[in-house]
Amino acid sequence: MTINVEKLNHIVQTFVSTTSDIQGAAIVTPDGLPLTSNLPTSMDEERASAMSAAMLALGERIGSELVRGNIERVSVEGNDGYSILTSCNQEAVFLVLAAKSAKQGLLMLEINRTLAEIGLVLS
Repeated sequence: MTINVEKLNHIVQTFVSTTSDIQGAAIVTPDGLPLTSNLPTSMDEERASAMSAAMLALGERIGSELVRGNIERVSVEGNDGYSILTSCNQEAVFLVLAAKSAKQGLLMLEINRTLAEIGLVLS
């Protein structure tokens, strides 16, 4: 299957530029390779991609071992904001970096809307 990276890039750029409190986003392969990203310049894209894929895989394993079912997302909350990882499908992971001031409900709504767009490109 061929992935249209140009369309994915447009989706990520639009998401970051039009969603308030978003500091960056990326779409990566489950094995940790970046497909497209709009991350802060101080962040290493390849390292962030690898950690994102590993963290979602670990979250899925934890969900399975603790009998929590399929994991919808993995969220890390730090002093400066949130890192949210969601699986797009078997071929991609969506990483979102959000400011601490982000409203969680609105953020999840925008993430889910963007996941639907990503899903159309990946299907």
